[in-house]
Amino acid sequence: MNTIASADALQRLLADVAQRSGIGMKQDIAAVSRHLPALPPGWHPNGDDCAAIPAGPHGDSGYQLFAIEGMQGRFVTEQPWFAGWCSIMVNCSDIAAMGGRPTAVVDALWCDGDQPLLAELLRGMRDAASALGVPIVGGHTNIRSDQANLAVAVLGHAKRLFSAFAAQPGQILVAAIDHRGQFEHDSLNWNAATRAPAERLRGDMELLPLIAEQGLADACKDISQAGLLGTSIMLLESSQCGARINLDQLPEPPQVSMADWLCAFPSFGYLLTTDEQRLPQLLETFAARGITAAAIGNITDSRILQISQGNAEYKFYDLYTDSLTGFCR
Repeated sequence: MNTIASADALQRLLADVAQRSGIGMKQDIAAVSRHLPALPPGWHPNGDDCAAIPAGPHGDSGYQLFAIEGMQGRFVTEQPWFAGWCSIMVNCSDIAAMGGRPTAVVDALWCDGDQPLLAELLRGMRDAASALGVPIVGGHTNIRSDQANLAVAVLGHAKRLFSAFAAQPGQILVAAIDHRGQFEHDSLNWNAATRAPAERLRGDMELLPLIAEQGLADACKDISQAGLLGTSIMLLESSQCGARINLDQLPEPPQVSMADWLCAFPSFGYLLTTDEQRLPQLLETFAARGITAAAIGNITDSRILQISQGNAEYKFYDLYTDSLTGFCR
């Protein structure tokens, strides 16, 4: 392999990923994070996929989990059923990323009185809630708004907590993604959920709390619209670590380019950290349910994300000089 040509190709690939993925949108979080008040002593810090509230005074153990997701207005108006489905799914994914199980969701819905759109949004939410086994228990409705918007909040519980703040130098970085899907509506949304049996979806979602409770991994983060690399940056920023990721070790589905796969927002996709002793069982746990999981790199004691492919290596992000969300331990 020609090292110079390979380096040029890798640099072009990563420039494309940086431009097309949602990494830039995650930088908007920093405008909020700097203004948030301090949390009570002993509480889990802000910046994870969910707020994690420690056991209360009434004998309950573990953590209550609380999260919210908003759907983009264009998504709501152009694909209302899918937007409704995703509003439930992404909240359940956030809970799973913390090692938890969802308890219930509530929604806040605005529209201009468009009854067909309203019906499709609610049908998508209802279908996802039924498939994933999480009840919709209330919400806020305004059908006299001048535009359509949707936000959904979720409550859950974790016995043992996963966290993006728990990565340590020397650990192995694992990507676990459901390949049994396709890109939806010419977008980067990798949909392996809406056509899958409900039993499979629930069983797959149960993997994360089981892995947490068995102690097979320490850090975990749900792969978001920032894509695999952007989500890696967020995990590394929270843990104040770096990583070396080898793209040759990242499996991609057939007929999907590496550029598209690195930008993808998968319906089931997580980054986890573990060690060499626990790695085989972690990979086997995902494989037993048909989830493609692979060790794609290592956590380092720098704050730099290095990407390699073939003989080439490239510094993709430097957290020494550029924070992303502003959340770190």
